[in-house]
Amino acid sequence: MSVQTEGTDTAGEPAVRKARVPAPPRGDSRTAGAPSRRRATAPYLLLLPALLATVVLLGWPLVKNGMLSFQNLNPRQLIQHLTEWNGVDNYREVLSGGEFWHVVERSVVFTALNVVLIMVIGTLVGLLLARLGAKMRLLLMVGLVLAWAMPVIAATTVYQWLFAQRFGVVNWVLDKLGWHSMAEHNWLETQFSTFAVITLLLVWQSIPFVAINLYAATTTIPRELYEAAALDGAGAWKGFTSVTLPFLRPFLYATTFLEVIWIFKAFPQIFALNEGGPDHLTETLPIYAYVEGVGNQHFGVGAAISFLTILVLLVVTSYYLRMVLKQEEDEL
Repeated sequence: MSVQTEGTDTAGEPAVRKARVPAPPRGDSRTAGAPSRRRATAPYLLLLPALLATVVLLGWPLVKNGMLSFQNLNPRQLIQHLTEWNGVDNYREVLSGGEFWHVVERSVVFTALNVVLIMVIGTLVGLLLARLGAKMRLLLMVGLVLAWAMPVIAATTVYQWLFAQRFGVVNWVLDKLGWHSMAEHNWLETQFSTFAVITLLLVWQSIPFVAINLYAATTTIPRELYEAAALDGAGAWKGFTSVTLPFLRPFLYATTFLEVIWIFKAFPQIFALNEGGPDHLTETLPIYAYVEGVGNQHFGVGAAISFLTILVLLVVTSYYLRMVLKQEEDEL
C-alpha cells in the first residue's frame, strides 16, 4: 500500500500519514434485522404442523364433544336429524346421581394402586438392569420390549386365556399344585378378582416403559459420585439415597405423571376382559362413559360423562404437578 510522507517529526524522521480505510457502506437496518427475525420465527414454523394436527385431531373433537354434552341426543334425534339443546340437564343428571361419584372414587383408587405397583416394580427392574452384565441385560431388555410391543387387545386375549374358567392355564397349574378347588374357578365372577386380573395385566404392560426409562437415567449418573460416596463410608443403601435417588427423581416424577394418565384412561383392557362386569362393579370413568353413551344410546349423557372425565383427570394431574413443583422449590 502506498503512503505519502509529509514533513518530519521531532526526531527528524519522516511523518507517515496512514491511508484511511473507507468504512463499509451502511445498509438498511430493516434488511440487517431480517435474518434474526427469520431465525426467531423458525422454531414456530417447525412446530406449526404439529400444532395444526393437534387442533384438528384433538381440539375439534373436544369442541364437538362439549357441544354434544349440552344436547338431548338419543336414537330418535339421530334418525330425524334433530338438534335438541337441553342446557346443563345432562350434567345435572350425571352429577345428581350417586353412581357417577362411586365410579369416580373407584377410578381414583384403581389408578393409585396400579401406579404405585407399576412404579415400585418398574424401578426395581430398572435398577436390576443397571446391575446386570451385558448378556443378561440384553436378554432382560428383549423380554421387556416384547412385552411392551404386544398389542393391547392381543395381550388382553392372552390373559383371558390364562384365567379362563375351564381351560385356563392358571387354574390348571393351581389344580396340579394341590388347590383342587381352583380347577374351574371363575376369576371374573367378583369385583376383587376381576380387578386383580386387570391390575396384573396393566402392571405387566407398564413395567417395561418404567424400567427402560429408569435404566437409561442411571447411565447418566457419573461413576465418580459413587466412588466418592464409598470413600466416605456410604453403604449400598446410603449410596442409593444420596447419589442414585437425587438423579432419578426428575425421571420418577415424569414417569409417574405419564403412568397416572395412562392408567386413568385405560379402556380396552377393562372392556375387552369383562366389559366392566360383573354387575358394572369394575367400570371406571372411560367404561362408564362408553356404556352410558353408546351402550344405552344416551349420547348426550355419555358426552357429559366423558367431559367430566377429562376434568377429573385434570384435577388429579394438577394436584400431582403442584406437589412436584413444591418439592422442587423446597430443594432449591
